[in-house]
Formats: sequence, C-alpha cells, structure tokens
Amino acid sequence: MITSPSPTHTRPAKTDLSALKFNQLTVVFVTLLAVILSLPVLALILGLAMLTGAVAPDVSPMRAAYRLLGRGLGLKPDVVDEDPRAHHFAQGVGGVFLLASALFTFAGLSAVGAVLGVLVIALAALNLSQKICVGCLMYFQYRRLRYVVLHR
Repeated sequence: MITSPSPTHTRPAKTDLSALKFNQLTVVFVTLLAVILSLPVLALILGLAMLTGAVAPDVSPMRAAYRLLGRGLGLKPDVVDEDPRAHHFAQGVGGVFLLASALFTFAGLSAVGAVLGVLVIALAALNLSQKICVGCLMYFQYRRLRYVVLHR
C-alpha cells in the first residue's frame, strides 16, 4: 500500500519584539561607549556577539543577555507571528559594521571607526524610536532582487 506523506504543518515563525528592543538598546549604549571612550574592543565584542546571533540565533549571546537581564529592566516578552530572518540579517549587517569599526580603530584610523560606530548607533536608534529597520529593508530588497533574477 502506498501512502502519501501527510502535509507538513509548520508553525509560523515567532519574533520577540522585546528582545529586539533589548538588542537595539544594547547596541546603542555599548557602541556609544566604544566610540566616546575609543574602546574598539567593545565594538569588537558586540560585533562578534551580533554576528553569532545572526548566524546561530539559538546560541546568541544577545539572546542570553536578554533572558538574563530583560525582566530586570522591565521588558516582558512580546512574541508575535513574524519571521525573524530579516532581523537576523539586520543584526548581521550591524555586526559587520561594528567589526569594521573596531578594525579601523585598531589600525589607527579612529575617525573611520567612529563614523562606522555612529552609523550603527543611528540605525539602531532609528529602529528603536521609529520602528524603521534599515537592515530589514535591505533583506527584503535582496529577496526581491533574487526572485527577479531567478525567475527570468
């Protein structure tokens, strides 16, 4: 007897908006300290943490910090049915910019490092205050371009 496989029921992907807020606040304040105090090691560590979270969200240091500190800061989980891939992409972009910021500062090009750090601060603050995620917009444009190119 041949049976057809049952349809796979996938749960909608979930995103915790409070975790995103925690990440954005962390990025703004840690990067601000890195830029003001000219401490590229802070940008380096934060950039690596962000890249880890972008590539392997289950072992994200940012997620661990949120779980440890979020409630103490008054953040309660606000989980919505939203695919987190765009946010992971945006986190990866921010992580790359922070790594570049740290490397330029270590190389003696502190002005370039500071500009990259300030750019990350500005974009995280924009997301935090206006809910405009530029990295997410980049992700959706990439997906759109990929679709157009592959379906010619």
